[in-house]
Amino acid sequence: MNAPLRASPLHDALAAAQWTTINQMQVASHIGTPTEDRAKLQTIALADLSHLKRCGLKGLDAEAWLKSVDIEPPTAINQWAPLGKCGLIARLAASEFFIEDNAGQDYADRIHTQLGRGVPGVTPVLRQDAAIALSGPLVNELLLQTCSFNFAAINLATRPIVMTSIIGVSVLLIPGARNNVPFYQLWCDATYAVYLWEHLREIAEELGGGAVGLATISPNINPEQS
Repeated sequence: MNAPLRASPLHDALAAAQWTTINQMQVASHIGTPTEDRAKLQTIALADLSHLKRCGLKGLDAEAWLKSVDIEPPTAINQWAPLGKCGLIARLAASEFFIEDNAGQDYADRIHTQLGRGVPGVTPVLRQDAAIALSGPLVNELLLQTCSFNFAAINLATRPIVMTSIIGVSVLLIPGARNNVPFYQLWCDATYAVYLWEHLREIAEELGGGAVGLATISPNINPEQS
């Protein structure tokens, strides 16, 4: 029996999309035509990444346990590191971690399954975030209009994580770049997903860009993929 499809928190905001299915979730592959979607990357594009699998964990023994299963977490708080080909692991606090896989990886599933059996000193953290990618030369212009944090001062080489507010919504944000073009990933509570998306999309359209499908952003999701 096939697993039931999951719904992205942003599904209703993407009614005009062309759909595919990844990780048992309907994913917008294109919003406009492929040519229209690619053109938005010349200014700013946003895409729904909520289909990617993720998990969280915390506890005094969380770091040691991750190392015991061959996952090396970042050494500093509010820092991330690559995981596998295109996934990532982030340290959100001294003993709290966040993992996200790209399609084809199974770190999040394996961690979730093992923690479900019980690991002393480690507690699973449910992650049902909405996830959004922002890509293009005008990403920082959009953030200047929606967020008080100074992203221009960030050293991307340190792989930082930013916990901030965008138009009043608390977000976890990883700034990065692909081929010297800004590529940011952000996560927020699913309850506020459509509100945040609609505001970001409106500003992106004013800047000459807009929403695109996953096929345009690329299947290799990681803030510093080239």
